[in-house]
Amino acid sequence: MKRTIVCPPGVIRILATGSVCAGALRALAMLAVCGLAATQATAQIAVRNQGYIPFSDPPINYRSGDLRDLVAKLEQKLEKGEAKLEYSPERGYLPSVLKLLQVPVNSQTLVFSKTSFQYPKISPEHPRALYYNDDVYVGSVHEGKAVEIVSFDPMQGAIFYLLDERKSDQPRFQRAELDCTQCHIAAGTRGVPGVLLRSIYASNTGTQVPGTRSFITDQESPFKERWGGWYVTGAFSSMANASTESAGSELTPLPQRFDPAAYLTNTSDVVAHLVLAHQTQMHNLITLTNYKTRQALYSVVSRDKGGEAAADTPLPDGVRQQFERPAEQLLRYLLFANETSLPGTNVALSAFASDFQARGVRDSKGRSLRDFDLRTRIFRYPCSYLIYSDAFDSLPEPSKGYVYHRLLQILSGQDQSPDFARLTPPDRQAILEILLATKPGLPPEWQDYARSKHLQQHRDPT
Repeated sequence: MKRTIVCPPGVIRILATGSVCAGALRALAMLAVCGLAATQATAQIAVRNQGYIPFSDPPINYRSGDLRDLVAKLEQKLEKGEAKLEYSPERGYLPSVLKLLQVPVNSQTLVFSKTSFQYPKISPEHPRALYYNDDVYVGSVHEGKAVEIVSFDPMQGAIFYLLDERKSDQPRFQRAELDCTQCHIAAGTRGVPGVLLRSIYASNTGTQVPGTRSFITDQESPFKERWGGWYVTGAFSSMANASTESAGSELTPLPQRFDPAAYLTNTSDVVAHLVLAHQTQMHNLITLTNYKTRQALYSVVSRDKGGEAAADTPLPDGVRQQFERPAEQLLRYLLFANETSLPGTNVALSAFASDFQARGVRDSKGRSLRDFDLRTRIFRYPCSYLIYSDAFDSLPEPSKGYVYHRLLQILSGQDQSPDFARLTPPDRQAILEILLATKPGLPPEWQDYARSKHLQQHRDPT
């Protein structure tokens, strides 16, 4: 059985059994969230421009410096003196990084498994802290060498950065490529630069028990396969029962506990965990659809034309399938088609949940895609809020048009296939009305439908 526990609000516990061998430790060194160069230079901690990295060549050009992610934009402000990273003797640069990137502190989740490049510093006594918003993920380790950051560029997907934790007159984010992509371009990220959550059978030191499986967590994962090696606080105590069906190993309480004062908040909120599990793979599917579209278009034009084709270029069926297949995966995930059901427990909104909802754009009826359900599913209106993201808006044609066309078919009820059977007619109608009223840049097909049904439409600025 995987090590996992869900506790009442304000209570943090873990369960663990087993031991770990030296071979497992070596394996865990490769299961990194981001890689760190072991150099003697005090100013350079990230490896760049060394070794083979997938997607470095056209049409993706992953190593390009032409980036529009939030960290790249912040780095430009730092260079111009328009922003400043503040150092705290107790917390290092972490609070300043979160503030400048607008990452909420209450998004904190704590993982004690040794599944980061800074794994020697991670333990049940000193779990690694993760924070996130819609575009950025930030990791911090007790007495770590660097703040770890994954920032999603609208076109390139996950971009990896490190910030040296040592105090500096000019602290700067350093792009880390080689080490990070060894683990972050893999099956768990759908083969593109991305992010993933791992659940393991953790020993009482945080290492993976030899001979046990690990799991990639997303919104479709059974709860018995989630949160191994993580602290979880909040409601849903019944989930703990669902996730403790023994596979033969006996669970024993681990007496060690971390000091909450060592962290920015004392929670590892279950709702933050649920949203994080959804968001990571949603980001990966957007990137996958983006990459496959660019590669498909590049395959039908000559290199002397820059590897781009006009949106109305006729494409062979085989070429279209290259991006329509991931686009269909994206649609199913976007609409939570195979989401694992929640246990039906009444849940009081946490600080994270309240703040998350408050950031939602709302229609005239006060509805938002960020509204929670938290009884039988995560969201009240099952359509991902990342449809508003720059990454989604940057999907190249013709895949973006394909996604929007299929989405309208589903929400209008034209598509009644079993794949979307969980979407009730009221669900479809509500999501459709919310998007029509709040989403900029909808295609003419959507606008025509809204006019024909006399539905409110978003007014794009002229």
